[in-house]
Amino acid sequence: MRFRKVSDYAVQLREKQKVKRIYGMLEGQFRRYFHMAESARGVTGENLLMFLERRLDNTLFRLGFANSRNQARQIVRHNHVLINGKKVNIPSFLVSVGDVITVKEKSKKNQAINESLDAVARRGVPSWLELDRDNLQGSIKSMPERHEVTMPIQEQLIVELYSK
Repeated sequence: MRFRKVSDYAVQLREKQKVKRIYGMLEGQFRRYFHMAESARGVTGENLLMFLERRLDNTLFRLGFANSRNQARQIVRHNHVLINGKKVNIPSFLVSVGDVITVKEKSKKNQAINESLDAVARRGVPSWLELDRDNLQGSIKSMPERHEVTMPIQEQLIVELYSK
């Protein structure tokens, strides 16, 4: 039985597909994030991960208001979230430093959100976020850094794929 050598292209494509699946997005949206990362100052791969981490659905997941990014998307879509006191129902909304994410008053009794907050004690909250568990509120302390993204992502492969 012979084994084929896996091409560089296949490895790069697989890495891109993995990241798209992790963050739950389609190709067009992912490509837009890549172009934003490319035009921003700094290392393109790290910029890409920073943009993906700053998405509202991911931030809710990281804060512990949801058990998964898909659940966080649904929480945002169903108008359970306020950012700086304003209703936001777009999961791809990019949060900035100083933004305060609050669960609406009516939604504070939501069983899914409260169960998720119990699980966050085991998972922990990244250092770029601050969680006020009693008020069901979180804030963005700083921009996420590459070392705070703990998932096994090789962003350089994605940059190489799009650079062809």
